[in-house]
Amino acid sequence: MAIDQTAAPSAATSGGGASPSPATGPFARAAAGIFRVRELSVLIVNIVLIAYFAIANPSFLTSGNISNIADFFAATAMIAAAEVFLLICGEIDLSAGMTFALIPIIMVTLNNNGMQLWLALIVSLVIAAAIGLFNGLVNQYIKLPSFIATLGTLYLLHGIALTIAGSTPLPAPTDGALVAIFGGAQWSELVWALAIGLVLHIVLTQTRYGAHTIATGANMLGSSESGIRVGWVKIRAFMLTAVVAGIAGILDGTHIAKSFDPNAGGSDLMFSAIAAAVIGGTLLIGGSGTVIGALLGALLLAVLEDGFNIQGVSATTFTIVEGAAILLAMALNIYLARFRRRAKEQ
Repeated sequence: MAIDQTAAPSAATSGGGASPSPATGPFARAAAGIFRVRELSVLIVNIVLIAYFAIANPSFLTSGNISNIADFFAATAMIAAAEVFLLICGEIDLSAGMTFALIPIIMVTLNNNGMQLWLALIVSLVIAAAIGLFNGLVNQYIKLPSFIATLGTLYLLHGIALTIAGSTPLPAPTDGALVAIFGGAQWSELVWALAIGLVLHIVLTQTRYGAHTIATGANMLGSSESGIRVGWVKIRAFMLTAVVAGIAGILDGTHIAKSFDPNAGGSDLMFSAIAAAVIGGTLLIGGSGTVIGALLGALLLAVLEDGFNIQGVSATTFTIVEGAAILLAMALNIYLARFRRRAKEQ
């Protein structure tokens, strides 16, 4: 788990209020040390929820149901992990859900027209990178806010996906090594999600690009004056999010649905991914966030959705709980940010 090492405090982390008075005593110091681990709160909530659903319904921890949770978790987790890079920069990609739908449709269409599957995969991921590049260029050079730019891209991509697919799902490939790698095994999508999350965590915490991403979100003017190309940092974050969304779409259609639906993903998946990142501690206004937190946020949403399903609770109730969880997570993030800052000062 990541320790909060954000160099420059943001407006959000200050919370706009007075800092609490310094705590004293061994209990307060121990609590301060524990809560410096930013993902701890969502980890504890996950453990409590899993324990509750396991006690309430013995079928919750069966192998088949854990597989269902993994399927709920994987696509959201992958997009959330990539979206963290944008949110840290103070940007957002609302088109990621439709990139998730479009890229596998392009891949299978190219394959159906005679292109080898591995080459169709590469071409489709290059197109995903181009979608992210387009979003980034519109944001950085036309100066459209990313919320507006990617909202337009969302509708554009949805229209293209419907046109290419003829408004109907296309069958996913079922044979070959690539199919086996991308979705043949029972846990393959979960393994891919965890692998992608691990790689993105290392990129964010151990590489120069990750450091530049965090610095850009924490203090864009200062980062620019120190020589960081903040515009290019953001463009690469858009491209990263689009490519990961495309990979997630290919994995999800190959592994679960066995088809590629032009209406898959969309706003539901995109908002779930952003919610997972926020619940995991990423600030919507930028400057702070972790990939591990986003994965734990995605797990929380998957556990809630599956737990409600097996207990017969309606999807409407899940939506209410999801909204309340986001509000609670945002409030808790602000409080814990004050707590961590106070711990650093001791």
